[in-house]
Amino acid sequence: MDASLLNKLHTRSEAGHPLRVGLIGAGKFGTMYLSQAHRVQGLHVAGVADLSKERIREAFLCAEWPEEQTDARDMDLAIKTGATWQTEDSMALIRADEIEVIIEATGDPIVGARHAMAAIYHGKHIVMVNVEADVLVGPLLAQNAEKAGVVYSLAYGDQPALICELIDWARMNGFEVVCAGKGNKFLPAYHASTPDTVWDYYGFTPEQIEKGGFNPILFNSFLDGTKAAIEMAAVANATGLKPQPHGLGFPPGGIDDIPNICRPETDGGILSHSGTVEVVSSLHRDGRPVERDLRWGVYITFSAPSEYVQRCFGEYGVQTDSTGQYGLLYRPIHFVGLELNVSVLRAGLNGEATGCPTGFLGDIVTIAKRDLAAGEVLDGEGGYLVYGALRPAADGLKTGHLPIGLAHGMRLARPVAAGRPVRWSDIMYEATDPIIKLRRNMEKMFSDKPQYIPKIMPLPS
Repeated sequence: MDASLLNKLHTRSEAGHPLRVGLIGAGKFGTMYLSQAHRVQGLHVAGVADLSKERIREAFLCAEWPEEQTDARDMDLAIKTGATWQTEDSMALIRADEIEVIIEATGDPIVGARHAMAAIYHGKHIVMVNVEADVLVGPLLAQNAEKAGVVYSLAYGDQPALICELIDWARMNGFEVVCAGKGNKFLPAYHASTPDTVWDYYGFTPEQIEKGGFNPILFNSFLDGTKAAIEMAAVANATGLKPQPHGLGFPPGGIDDIPNICRPETDGGILSHSGTVEVVSSLHRDGRPVERDLRWGVYITFSAPSEYVQRCFGEYGVQTDSTGQYGLLYRPIHFVGLELNVSVLRAGLNGEATGCPTGFLGDIVTIAKRDLAAGEVLDGEGGYLVYGALRPAADGLKTGHLPIGLAHGMRLARPVAAGRPVRWSDIMYEATDPIIKLRRNMEKMFSDKPQYIPKIMPLPS
């Protein structure tokens, strides 16, 4: 498959018609993508958009982008010279006729949703690095993309797309997927972590923080469990796996433990049911490191459908549980933006997604980190006041939970106790805001049938 993509790319390059890409967001993920993209013949990153041109310049410098290819003053010059247009106007990049694939890598759920809607409207394939936006309104974005004849895709290199790949492998070969997920550093106390305490938990020195340019809000989102929950919701919505009623348990376990842990309770595991998602912690509850942890990797557990297949597991060294019934397939690491081009090429050349929402099964509810008073303004993912927790979408729809993607800048109308979910009825919001309308309409459509993809919503002009 990869050779075919490269052959197609080579053919286009020889014809003077490279695959042209626009990148929105020149942060860490975007920089990692750029560091590899200029090494692929036949691919032209024709434009990079970011609110800060200085950040774009820093990204090019880190990515060792050829200096002569960074100075295009507009898209016309970029096309003529093969250089890259730097702009603060993301919508202008999306509107450019020459661009075929848009990469949304801002990390902002509201901005990301707007970019995705605009890309679909203008006939561009969209690679959604922005998982926050995907779990907020992705099921509708994906359907609108299908109607428009373009691809809406999760980002290869990020863990959700890699998990989807493992799930596809299992299902194509006739295996039932019992559980899918990833590793993560987690302890229950981390749910209360704030940007002020996050470095204590990570153990970074001030010198490391300064040199690495680490963002405490981003790191805190990974630590307090929000990012893991978001990624598992994306997996659930793309694959049909159903989250457990309690969401994620973050059980400690390494590669040798996962087949025993991530199997149903009825067979000695911790899962409420087969066909779900779970994140395994690289720390025991007392803080000791787990042996052979999967902190940077992804996995699936799957069951042997017959005694013969179970025997084959043993004959060929498949990592299994104590009974030999449940097997494990895992990938120990992921390359993040360094391998994003898999999504770009599959979307742009083959019209394929590396993971795409097919339903609305998982949602991220907003949970108070401490007692919150009426009048306080929520600070969203990775902040001081709330964290995001995975729940079955049907449960959140029934109880009116506020999704974490909309929890930034919302003022509380009434107090919320620590550990309790924030609901729509607890906040003041502008019902006419386009993204809020999109989300509320999606909730209404899925309220009775959370696994059902409704009719496609018209895109805004």
